[in-house]
Amino acid sequence: MKTRLSRFETISVASMLFGMFFGAGNLIFPVHLGQLAGSNLPGAFIGFLITGVGLPLLGIAAFAITRSEGLMELASKIDRRYAVFFTTLLYLTIGPCFAIPRCATTSFTVGLEPLLGSSKLWLTVFCLVFFGLVLFFSLKPSGILTWIGNIINPAFLVFICALIITALVKPLANVSSITPDESYRSGVFFTGILEGYNTMDAIASLAFGIVVVNVIRGLGLTGSKDITRATLHAGFFSCLLMGLIYLGICVVGAESRGLFEISENGGIALAQISEHYFGSVGQIFLAAMVTLACLKTSIGLVTSLCEAFAKMFTRGKYYNYWAIGFVIFSFLVANLGLSSIINLAVPFLMLIYPLVITLILLAIFGNAFSHDRRVYIAVTGFTLVAALFDFFKALGIEPVASVGRKILPFFDIGFGWVIPALIGLILGLILRKR
Repeated sequence: MKTRLSRFETISVASMLFGMFFGAGNLIFPVHLGQLAGSNLPGAFIGFLITGVGLPLLGIAAFAITRSEGLMELASKIDRRYAVFFTTLLYLTIGPCFAIPRCATTSFTVGLEPLLGSSKLWLTVFCLVFFGLVLFFSLKPSGILTWIGNIINPAFLVFICALIITALVKPLANVSSITPDESYRSGVFFTGILEGYNTMDAIASLAFGIVVVNVIRGLGLTGSKDITRATLHAGFFSCLLMGLIYLGICVVGAESRGLFEISENGGIALAQISEHYFGSVGQIFLAAMVTLACLKTSIGLVTSLCEAFAKMFTRGKYYNYWAIGFVIFSFLVANLGLSSIINLAVPFLMLIYPLVITLILLAIFGNAFSHDRRVYIAVTGFTLVAALFDFFKALGIEPVASVGRKILPFFDIGFGWVIPALIGLILGLILRKR
């Protein structure tokens, strides 16, 4: 019986993992973090790695350890009705509410905005074409997706590495000389952790983690420990590459402060840096690569979401109607612009991420308490209540935030849910023992 993947198989799975997680959105946030953190980049970067790299790996490992066949089954360890709510909320977050519109606006911000200006009309026209293509290929999948995946993504990666190396060889400033933005002058480690939320990779790992596990099973592994080990090995190589690219992008972003002011978002910063080093030709090439990569990501997300929602709500039927609805809604949200979408996503990420983190950790260490449902319910219940305070704080509702500051330790740094989660864990273990 096969117990290990070959080196080639491990690299293949690692490459697939990297392709699933790394997209244009994973570029705009590290470069912006570098600009904001300046000389305090080391601490912020370590925090960013935890949620931007480590947590997605644990999310995939959770499926391997629990042998769950999807997010619904994993979340059903808490409650079936909660699983429907949580799965719906999570898919909408990485779908038409934030991630898919962000793909379109990132493409526009990096590609056309430097040439045409921040015109709402041009953004609308671009989004109309972008989502028209998304809908067409979502309804009629074709070989173009394979072509984009096999040709464009590697070319995109080569260009980014060339940009990073060029910027490091010809730096615009020394990172240690860059004054941090006010938001990164204290507690930079925790700020970096929260910045990693924006990649949404940990959320995506719960949506697509079963795909990776099934691929490993398809390569001949059957034992739970063997699958977990193979997942972690492939994940390690994938995360190592992702972490190195993140580091390079963050440093390039920090060094760019020697010539540029802090940009409104990372898409603008990336376009400015690319044009500085490679001129208009490089800018056009980057725009094409980002747009095609985002197009592929959006098509993949729409396809996955439609299949999931059709299965959950319409007994596997009406896929086309789901696709049309998701694409239209994504188009409307995209017209808000990249910065607005990023800001709008923050409250929801502050609500969802604590629930994602606790579910992943409960699944990984669940054998210690036999995956007792009382432990899952207690931890999730306490975490949800505390996360609601973070949600309202991010919305700017000060009366609720002031209550959170009084009753929740670590609330001001975005981790008011940690102590309640621990209380829920203790309570759940006590109920299980009794």
